[in-house]
Amino acid sequence: MVRARVRAVDDTSMARQAAHAYVDLLERRDWSGLAALLTDDVVYEMPQTRERIRGKDAFLRFNTEYPGDWHLHPIRVIADGRLAALLLDGRVGVEHQDACVWLELSEDGLISKIVDYWPEPYEPPPGREHLVERW
Repeated sequence: MVRARVRAVDDTSMARQAAHAYVDLLERRDWSGLAALLTDDVVYEMPQTRERIRGKDAFLRFNTEYPGDWHLHPIRVIADGRLAALLLDGRVGVEHQDACVWLELSEDGLISKIVDYWPEPYEPPPGREHLVERW
């Protein structure tokens, strides 16, 4: 029982650190650092646009090609085991939106799934059809 508890604390700490690193690396546009934080088969989902991106390369390309001068700031990070939830202050220019992001980590501490919730459903902007599948 004690051993399981220690492992859970380690996983929780790992998830919290990964969540903070995820936002920091995105904000700094550190694409190689972000790549090192992701599994090769990472899945990124945006329920509001019903888009899913599969794989590290497509996810990195999606972010490098994302338009606008966007910025992310964590308001709250909560972790439990290999799961983390973030409340983010997201800004593009003067526009502000809060976002909720859910992260799942693999056993080795890499991010394997990202679910990104923004406040309102919308049609995705054109130009990223080659990276995403709609559901």
